[in-house]
Amino acid sequence: MNNVLSFDYTVPGDDFTRAGEASSDVKHKLKKIGYNPEAIRKVAIAMYEGEINMVIHAGGGNAHVDISPDRVNMVLRDHGPGIENVELAMREGYSTAPEKVRALGFGAGMGLPNIKKYTDSMKIDTEVGKGTTLYMTVLAEHKTAR
Repeated sequence: MNNVLSFDYTVPGDDFTRAGEASSDVKHKLKKIGYNPEAIRKVAIAMYEGEINMVIHAGGGNAHVDISPDRVNMVLRDHGPGIENVELAMREGYSTAPEKVRALGFGAGMGLPNIKKYTDSMKIDTEVGKGTTLYMTVLAEHKTAR
Protein backbone atom coordinates (compact mmCIF):
# COMPACT_ATOMS: atom_id res chain seq x y z
CA MET A 1 0.00 0.00 0.00
CA ASN A 2 1.86 3.05 -1.25
CA ASN A 3 -0.99 5.53 -1.48
CA VAL A 4 -3.41 6.98 1.00
CA LEU A 5 -6.87 5.44 0.97
CA SER A 6 -9.63 7.92 1.79
CA PHE A 7 -13.20 7.24 2.85
CA ASP A 8 -16.12 9.46 3.78
CA TYR A 9 -19.11 8.47 5.89
CA THR A 10 -22.33 10.05 7.02
CA VAL A 11 -23.17 9.32 10.64
CA PRO A 12 -26.95 9.40 11.06
CA GLY A 13 -28.34 11.30 14.01
CA ASP A 14 -30.48 9.80 16.76
CA ASP A 15 -30.22 6.29 15.27
CA PHE A 16 -28.42 3.97 17.66
CA THR A 17 -29.10 0.98 15.40
CA ARG A 18 -26.81 2.46 12.73
CA ALA A 19 -24.22 3.99 15.05
CA GLY A 20 -20.92 2.26 14.47
CA GLU A 21 -21.44 1.49 10.77
CA ALA A 22 -18.55 3.74 9.73
CA SER A 23 -16.10 2.38 12.33
CA SER A 24 -17.10 -1.18 11.44
CA ASP A 25 -16.51 -0.51 7.74
CA VAL A 26 -13.09 1.01 8.44
CA LYS A 27 -12.21 -1.97 10.66
CA HIS A 28 -13.08 -4.39 7.85
CA LYS A 29 -11.09 -2.37 5.29
CA LEU A 30 -8.04 -2.32 7.59
CA LYS A 31 -8.27 -6.08 8.12
CA LYS A 32 -8.58 -6.66 4.38
CA ILE A 33 -5.34 -4.77 3.65
CA GLY A 34 -3.49 -6.54 6.46
CA TYR A 35 -3.10 -3.62 8.85
CA ASN A 36 -1.55 -4.08 12.30
CA PRO A 37 -4.26 -5.78 14.47
CA GLU A 38 -3.56 -3.59 17.52
CA ALA A 39 -3.89 -0.44 15.41
CA ILE A 40 -7.16 -1.80 13.95
CA ARG A 41 -8.52 -2.32 17.47
CA LYS A 42 -7.57 1.20 18.52
CA VAL A 43 -9.09 2.77 15.38
CA ALA A 44 -12.33 0.80 15.80
CA ILE A 45 -12.76 1.81 19.45
CA ALA A 46 -11.88 5.49 19.00
CA MET A 47 -13.99 5.92 15.89
CA TYR A 48 -16.98 4.12 17.41
CA GLU A 49 -16.84 6.36 20.49
CA GLY A 50 -16.77 9.42 18.23
CA GLU A 51 -19.73 8.15 16.21
CA ILE A 52 -21.76 7.49 19.36
CA ASN A 53 -21.00 11.01 20.61
CA MET A 54 -22.28 12.43 17.32
CA VAL A 55 -25.49 10.39 17.59
CA ILE A 56 -26.09 11.28 21.26
CA HIS A 57 -25.16 14.95 21.26
CA ALA A 58 -25.12 16.36 17.74
CA GLY A 59 -27.79 14.73 15.62
CA GLY A 60 -25.13 12.96 13.54
CA GLY A 61 -22.32 14.26 11.39
CA ASN A 62 -19.63 13.23 8.95
CA ALA A 63 -16.47 11.17 9.23
CA HIS A 64 -13.44 11.31 6.94
CA VAL A 65 -10.76 8.62 7.21
CA ASP A 66 -7.32 8.53 5.58
CA ILE A 67 -5.44 5.24 5.76
CA SER A 68 -1.73 5.32 5.00
CA PRO A 69 0.97 2.71 5.63
CA ASP A 70 2.07 4.36 8.88
CA ARG A 71 -1.15 5.85 10.32
CA VAL A 72 -4.91 6.22 10.22
CA ASN A 73 -6.20 9.80 10.43
CA MET A 74 -9.85 10.34 11.30
CA VAL A 75 -11.80 13.59 11.25
CA LEU A 76 -15.29 13.53 12.73
CA ARG A 77 -17.30 16.70 12.20
CA ASP A 78 -20.75 17.66 13.44
CA HIS A 79 -22.95 20.72 13.56
CA GLY A 80 -24.30 20.06 17.03
CA PRO A 81 -24.34 22.26 20.11
CA GLY A 82 -20.57 22.13 20.67
CA ILE A 83 -18.83 21.27 23.92
CA GLU A 84 -19.11 23.95 26.59
CA ASN A 85 -16.23 22.71 28.74
CA VAL A 86 -13.76 20.37 27.01
CA GLU A 87 -11.69 19.84 30.17
CA LEU A 88 -14.80 18.67 32.05
CA ALA A 89 -15.95 16.55 29.10
CA MET A 90 -12.59 14.75 29.17
CA ARG A 91 -13.18 13.52 32.73
CA GLU A 92 -14.17 9.87 33.01
CA GLY A 93 -17.81 9.57 34.04
CA TYR A 94 -18.82 13.13 33.12
CA SER A 95 -21.78 13.11 30.76
CA THR A 96 -24.39 15.49 29.43
CA ALA A 97 -26.35 12.64 27.80
CA PRO A 98 -30.10 12.79 28.45
CA GLU A 99 -31.73 10.14 30.65
CA LYS A 100 -33.42 8.43 27.66
CA VAL A 101 -29.95 7.82 26.17
CA ARG A 102 -28.57 6.51 29.46
CA ALA A 103 -31.53 4.12 29.71
CA LEU A 104 -30.33 2.59 26.42
CA GLY A 105 -26.90 1.93 27.97
CA PHE A 106 -25.08 4.86 26.37
CA GLY A 107 -23.84 8.17 27.75
CA ALA A 108 -21.67 6.88 30.61
CA GLY A 109 -19.12 9.64 30.12
CA MET A 110 -16.36 7.44 28.74
CA GLY A 111 -16.43 8.52 25.07
CA LEU A 112 -13.80 11.26 25.00
CA PRO A 113 -11.59 9.61 27.66
CA ASN A 114 -11.61 6.36 25.63
CA ILE A 115 -10.81 8.25 22.44
CA LYS A 116 -7.80 9.83 24.15
CA LYS A 117 -6.74 6.43 25.54
CA TYR A 118 -6.91 4.60 22.19
CA THR A 119 -5.40 7.23 19.88
CA ASP A 120 -1.84 8.43 19.46
CA SER A 121 -3.06 11.98 19.04
CA MET A 122 -6.40 13.70 19.51
CA LYS A 123 -7.49 17.29 19.03
CA ILE A 124 -10.92 18.81 19.62
CA ASP A 125 -12.07 21.98 17.86
CA THR A 126 -15.42 23.05 19.22
CA GLU A 127 -17.57 26.13 19.27
CA VAL A 128 -20.76 26.34 21.31
CA GLY A 129 -23.72 26.65 18.98
CA LYS A 130 -21.66 25.73 15.90
CA GLY A 131 -20.41 22.17 16.37
CA THR A 132 -17.37 20.05 17.05
CA THR A 133 -14.57 18.62 14.94
CA LEU A 134 -12.53 15.78 16.38
CA TYR A 135 -9.13 14.96 14.87
CA MET A 136 -7.69 11.55 15.77
CA THR A 137 -4.60 9.64 14.67
CA VAL A 138 -3.65 6.03 15.33
CA LEU A 139 -0.15 4.99 14.31
CA ALA A 140 0.28 1.66 12.54
CA GLU A 141 3.08 0.58 14.84
CA HIS A 142 2.54 0.68 18.57
CA LYS A 143 4.73 3.25 20.29
CA THR A 144 5.55 2.75 23.97
CA ALA A 145 6.36 6.42 24.63
CA ARG A 146 3.78 9.09 23.84
